[in-house]
Amino acid sequence: MREDFAEILRLVRPGARVLDVGCEDGELLELLTREKRVDGQGLEISPAGVAACLAKGLAVVQGDGDRDLDHFPTRAFDYAILSKTLQQMREPKHVLSELLRIADQAIVSAPNFGHWRMRMSLMARGRMPETRALPDPWWATPNIHLCTLLDLTDLCRELGLRIDACAALTAGKPARPIRPDGFLENWRAETVLFLLSRQPEDRSAETPKDLFGEVALPKPETGPKPRRKRAKT
Repeated sequence: MREDFAEILRLVRPGARVLDVGCEDGELLELLTREKRVDGQGLEISPAGVAACLAKGLAVVQGDGDRDLDHFPTRAFDYAILSKTLQQMREPKHVLSELLRIADQAIVSAPNFGHWRMRMSLMARGRMPETRALPDPWWATPNIHLCTLLDLTDLCRELGLRIDACAALTAGKPARPIRPDGFLENWRAETVLFLLSRQPEDRSAETPKDLFGEVALPKPETGPKPRRKRAKT
């Protein structure tokens, strides 16, 4: 199982309405349907991907995520998922905005071009890097809008999106919750995973969350309680 799929599975609550944009052969959608009993739908541009999804009994429509998200009704889903696909979109800014129009929350994963392997490869070889996260040569890659962790964080801020949780992913290792604006994380994160929502109108209603969407409850006070003074008679 892809490491981002494992974390997405943990994030999505059982029985949720889910749209998987760029679902390819339906591997993630099938996993969510089987393990979380979601009411899932896929959007895939490739006829071969659509055929593979239909063969698995999944609900999928053929369409282009750059253009066809506009046709979905507002707040039709609980989650819109875009796993390692944002960098392939012609208009990533529009796509992110549309994800949070049609769903309450968006789960977005993307390779981090600021990872140290990328930097070292580019500096040492003077050529476009080929790594585990980005294995294709420059002339064959579908990626047209590569970005770093900080770039993606800035775009979310510009669109008024709230980052409910963020994690760094590295092949073969568990997800690591991170601060998306952390300088060192832009070097360390090979792939990043965001849980996004719209900024609430009432900022006082914001509740801090951890990677898996659980409420971060305040810690109980420690130490002995002060003694109550007896009233003088």
